[in-house]
Amino acid sequence: MAKRFFTTLIITLLSLTQAIGQNALNNAADNIVGTYSGVQNGDKFKAKIVKLTDGTYRGQIIWVEHDKDANGNKKLDPKNPEKKLRSTPCDRIVLFSGLKYDAGDKEWNGTKIYDPQRGMRAKMTARFEKDGRLRLRGSVLGIGESVYWTKINE
Repeated sequence: MAKRFFTTLIITLLSLTQAIGQNALNNAADNIVGTYSGVQNGDKFKAKIVKLTDGTYRGQIIWVEHDKDANGNKKLDPKNPEKKLRSTPCDRIVLFSGLKYDAGDKEWNGTKIYDPQRGMRAKMTARFEKDGRLRLRGSVLGIGESVYWTKINE
């Protein structure tokens, strides 16, 4: 009887700890929609996440701090594995599309995120951290990296 009580108590405490550690922004699918700022490898950028007509989400770069090359030309996406997208201006690159909300896990997943600095795609998950930043995690064969975006008002 005492063993069952302590087991139930531990499970309840673990559940409460997990719930307290979650950000309420993870509770509704459309909370991900908005404009974000981020930095990756020293490069500042802004990205916008929108909801598509099929109910999924797309994230696209809309501004890059250093968007011109040494000759004053707009930087493009030369590392894109899809040759037809290599002429896309750096401030129009689609990072992901088809992102879905998983209400059970309270996170967004189901697609791949594109890293224009490396020219590769990785399995993606997204979730809001306790501090309100959006954590986007890309992983290939179990090896992953997270980037953090801050929602901004525009």
